[in-house]
Amino acid sequence: MTNLLEKSETKNLGKSETKNLENKETKRLAMSETRAKKIKHSYKVKNPEDALLLKTKYGDVVIEMFIDDAPNHTKRIKELVRQGFYNGLKFHRVIEGFMAQAGCPRGDGTGGSGQKLKAEFNRRPHKRGIVSMARAMNPDSADSQFFICYGDCPWLDGQYTVWGEVTSGMEFVDMLKKGRDPNGMVGEDADEIISLDVIADL
Repeated sequence: MTNLLEKSETKNLGKSETKNLENKETKRLAMSETRAKKIKHSYKVKNPEDALLLKTKYGDVVIEMFIDDAPNHTKRIKELVRQGFYNGLKFHRVIEGFMAQAGCPRGDGTGGSGQKLKAEFNRRPHKRGIVSMARAMNPDSADSQFFICYGDCPWLDGQYTVWGEVTSGMEFVDMLKKGRDPNGMVGEDADEIISLDVIADL
């Protein structure tokens, strides 16, 4: 299982034609170039190619990526995003005041895309809004799972690859259903990623 280590553990390490369509179908409908451009520019980001739009049922979350700090991780994440890998996956582990974790196709923290990433630990601190990669005990075991920090988590610094930061919509991350057990596992009614897109592609 890909889990974050707790602090104590790390010490040792017209009439709309779309009305009756399902959400998945409406996502594929074409929109005018003008409207697409307007939507893209409505998000205040430094570079639309290096920023993600994560849609939840509560609202939109904008994540700006640290390309220079984690080049291989951000490249792989964008590949997965453009494949639609994250769409529909759940925030399966959510701990109040700590973090919200997603990116497991099995929904239980044991799955991934099948491609492990070599760690790119950097000097970015784990603070509120930071997005970092989940992993198993092996430092080079990160795959597709990531977590968003709810607060400052200095015991994670230098042990997990920080690759982005929420720059808008953190209040919606706060609204995600929290886990019921000490490990933070949410269960069947966990909130899902409706869609995750590179903003340049909108």
